Amino acid sequence: MENKFDVIVVGSGPGGYVAAIRAAQLGFSVAVVERESLGGICLNWGCIPTKALLKSAQVYNNMKHASDYGLNAGEFGFDFDAIIKRSRGVADKMSKGIGFLFRKNKITVIQGTGYISKDKKIIVTNNNGEESLYEANHIILATGARARQLPNLEIDGKNIIGYRQAMTLNKIPGKMLVVGGGAIGVEFAYFYNSLGVEVTIVEFLKQGLLPREDKEVSRVLARSFKKQGIKVMASTSVEKVDIKDNKCKVTVKNMKNDKTEEIEVDIVLSAIGITPNTENIGLEELGINMDRGFIIVDDFYKTNVDGIYAIGDIIPTPALAHVASAEGITCVENIAGLNPDTINYNNIPSNTYCSPEVASVGYTEEQAKEKFGEIKVGKFPFTASGKASAAGENDGFAKLIFEAEYGELVGAHLVGYNVTEMIAELVVARNLEITGHELIKSIHPHPTISEGIMEAAAAAYGEVIHL
Repeated sequence: MENKFDVIVVGSGPGGYVAAIRAAQLGFSVAVVERESLGGICLNWGCIPTKALLKSAQVYNNMKHASDYGLNAGEFGFDFDAIIKRSRGVADKMSKGIGFLFRKNKITVIQGTGYISKDKKIIVTNNNGEESLYEANHIILATGARARQLPNLEIDGKNIIGYRQAMTLNKIPGKMLVVGGGAIGVEFAYFYNSLGVEVTIVEFLKQGLLPREDKEVSRVLARSFKKQGIKVMASTSVEKVDIKDNKCKVTVKNMKNDKTEEIEVDIVLSAIGITPNTENIGLEELGINMDRGFIIVDDFYKTNVDGIYAIGDIIPTPALAHVASAEGITCVENIAGLNPDTINYNNIPSNTYCSPEVASVGYTEEQAKEKFGEIKVGKFPFTASGKASAAGENDGFAKLIFEAEYGELVGAHLVGYNVTEMIAELVVARNLEITGHELIKSIHPHPTISEGIMEAAAAAYGEVIHL
């Protein structure tokens, strides 16, 4: 049948498109249903275009400090429209790349919005309102998520914006208030501050910046942001936003003393997390088990309904692109009978691409103490790194945590220049259950910032050389 496939994937984000390609590699006939652009939110409105924006900000910051490197940059500035245009161009190029991969793997693309009927067929409605019916032995839901909204902070796309609008503003604001100190809020705060915007971050939790990261990492980032001119208000809630004459008067409350104050800005960026896209796709009619908007699945992403699977941001696992991709591959390989290993969710790397960058995996120091009791902690500051000094990037450190009995690496926390490229070594190390002494004896190249990993391990055991 023309409209029947072995596997249909609903959504083409980093979970959906990876699942589709792996299924095609394994010999399945595959179709993907997508209502917008191939690549989903991550590729079009998240991971990729934001990194393009951040690169522009980093280059501009480097130009500001050219004299630190013995260079004379002369007069320079920035073209905000050109920065946005470059970001969109990078996203468009990557989206076209997904189309190429689909054609290469003979994957059918069905443009429109998918809905699963009670008899487990997929009804796809295109932009003209026309419906088509498709069948598959296996349906993988990968519909992703959208920006979360609070009742007192509804996104209007003009004065109160979400991450999508933050990437395509038609002019740069004078003042911005960012609600949320997580990765999205921190990255946009760094970007806009770099271009001269007066930025304030308001975070409800006590830790302020990146509340899920190790406390020492958050403190270092907060100090760096303060030097850059970014104001951070921790333990603070947004009570209301009054909009008048294109200005936002934001009332915030300090949770420690219950005092309120009013902050006037041009734009409020809501960066308080995401909400799964699980409404209006037929889940209730099918009787699929849910919990607080998330789909409940087993270890291989099968729902309670035979032939229906779910991966990515719509299940209660870390909402990260690389997690969704891994889930898609594991799901498909299990369908194919390859008996893949289940994903170890305690060994998922987390990256934040502000400057300095932040990267981590495993337990924080606080969590490790609670779980293992006695631990060994080694820290190597990048002020002692020759490569970091040569690069003019001394902010931050590498911090490694080992459980004391066997010396196994249980946590790693990095803050500094290019550390998002360094964390993979530690993910592999934890996967192989490497010990501190094995890391110490693994010769790292000199001069590199990654030497800090070896030195941090040595510091935990009193063997550090360069401190």
